[in-house]
Amino acid sequence: MSQPAKKATQKSAEGFTNEERAAMKERAKELKAEARANKNKAEGENDVLAKIAEMSEPDRTMATRLHALIKASAPALLPKTWYGMPAYANKEGKVVCFFQSAQKFNARYATFGFSDEANLDDGAMWPTSFALKELTTTEEARISALVTQAAS
Repeated sequence: MSQPAKKATQKSAEGFTNEERAAMKERAKELKAEARANKNKAEGENDVLAKIAEMSEPDRTMATRLHALIKASAPALLPKTWYGMPAYANKEGKVVCFFQSAQKFNARYATFGFSDEANLDDGAMWPTSFALKELTTTEEARISALVTQAAS
């Protein structure tokens, strides 16, 4: 009976096989991508917090609370600005939800909305934005549930 053939792996001059070197290169790419994503997330969060700081009351307080709520409900969403508004995007960079202050367009209420990237489909019709005059625990619970579903 003959012995099974052994897979031939050639060691490079550095002592690693070609497969090992390819795996190390892939890991280096992954680490660079992670570093870019973390940098973008930090820059996006700084941009969002700066926009929130520019808002007048009561929008500033609502936006601050929404920011914390969205981060807790859907930590995978990345903060960014969108048309000068605080927004939260999926890993592809597409906005899922956003906050528009009342002062932005001289409206009588702020708006919390969802884009078509949000997973909120429910039959043939569903709401995509909500008027906000204040943010109570009732609204916070509803928004938290919607953001969790939207990001899923």
